[in-house]
Amino acid sequence: MSSLTVLTLIPNAGDRLARCLESVAWADDRFCIVDPKTNDGSETLVNRYSSHVAVHEYENAAAQRNWALPQVTTEWTLVLDADEWVSEELAARIKGIIRDAGSRDGYDIRRRSYFFGKLINHCGWHRDYNLRLFRTAKGRYLERRVHSKVVVEGTVGVIEEPMFHDTYRSFEEYFATFQRFTSWGAQDLFERGRRARLIDLTLRPLTRFIKMYVLRQGFRDGHHGAVLCGLAACSVFTKYAKLWNLQRLAREAGKSSTT
Repeated sequence: MSSLTVLTLIPNAGDRLARCLESVAWADDRFCIVDPKTNDGSETLVNRYSSHVAVHEYENAAAQRNWALPQVTTEWTLVLDADEWVSEELAARIKGIIRDAGSRDGYDIRRRSYFFGKLINHCGWHRDYNLRLFRTAKGRYLERRVHSKVVVEGTVGVIEEPMFHDTYRSFEEYFATFQRFTSWGAQDLFERGRRARLIDLTLRPLTRFIKMYVLRQGFRDGHHGAVLCGLAACSVFTKYAKLWNLQRLAREAGKSSTT
């Protein structure tokens, strides 16, 4: 019979961790990778829910998961963040998939997300699918610092039964991630040869807001939707502003090396 490991990275998430790991208590293994910088008690709490815990220096999520995947011994892996949890309907669906020899090699799972305590039903977040369930031997994450995704060798299906995501509860939480992700995103773009244009600093953030707030009806989520869409536009602007700054610094370094 096929078996499943739930792979979870453990940052400072003590207030969310129990719900996450309890939702997958039925899995054959819960493999938890603790960031050594964790200091909110999560590093102790995780041992109540799993006997398979490792500590590994955190570089980014993709690198951490790629380090962990070769250590997974089950046929299937489910990647679950510490601020996410599996619904009962999704658990039943996953159990059926791993029992079926004719299942696909990977599955995009629908994710429903909360923002400042409210379940977001528009803004594009209602159509958020992530490839999280896959045959272990056939999946590996792209080497990117931010928003990396797993690439599966084989066929991929879709699961509509949802997982849930408790994102930011405060501006302090949001901007801590904002700073890290915009810097990583800019660095990834710079290394791939992308350069910031004026259109990236002006129209691209505006387009993001219009797309989320108007076309994807973020206005129907009230104040939460307006704040979410505004912050998303700000994130786009900041990422490209940081990319521009990397270009500026590279040019100045080049000039100084020729003088």
